[in-house]
Amino acid sequence: MLQISDLDVYHGNSQTLKGMSLSVHPGEVLCLLGRNGAGKTTTLRAIMGLIPARAGSIMLDDKELTALSPHEVPRRGIGYVPQGRRLFSELTVRENLEIGLMTRNSPRTVLDEALVLFPRLQERMPQVSGTLSGGEQQMLATARAMCVDPSVILLDEPTEGLMPSMIATIREVIVALRSRGKAILLVEQRVEAVLSVADRVCFMENGKAQAVVPVQALRDDPSLLGRYVGVG
Repeated sequence: MLQISDLDVYHGNSQTLKGMSLSVHPGEVLCLLGRNGAGKTTTLRAIMGLIPARAGSIMLDDKELTALSPHEVPRRGIGYVPQGRRLFSELTVRENLEIGLMTRNSPRTVLDEALVLFPRLQERMPQVSGTLSGGEQQMLATARAMCVDPSVILLDEPTEGLMPSMIATIREVIVALRSRGKAILLVEQRVEAVLSVADRVCFMENGKAQAVVPVQALRDDPSLLGRYVGVG
């Protein structure tokens, strides 16, 4: 289980996370919802050690991650698909995936499992990743995170800018990963996408969790969106 407790994060003198707390369990999708600037991406970046926390803790299965450097966090079992994908654009698809495998010396079977979910990547293995379509790049970024063989996967706006068919593919992969027992922390602006894959929703505002509700509560009462994020 990933557990964040009372996390404080600053950008310069501006506090962007203010006592942020949440937990994500194995086999669960927790979605962060909130206005732009609410702290959703900052939460993911803080978990990955890309932004230092001034207070609070980040725990994965009773192991403290808070003070780890960014290259150490994936080695503990957290995969990260950032907004914008951040691939090694000059390298091939195969080389990007190999980097994922090397992070924790994952067995080749982990790559095989990723390619089952993204068979198109098998056809693109020798292709330079910077020449892929946006949807294919998202596939590759997700598959590379899977090659870490993580217990937790962080996804930041995975459907942004994608065609409906590709959005459906990404949604299916998230559901498949959940069924394999992965804990998934998802940042997503498209409410309809959230309703189709999430188990719980964490509404964020001003750098903290305002409420965490089962996704069924959001289906039953869409006015919750208006109350917490000004939508609906």
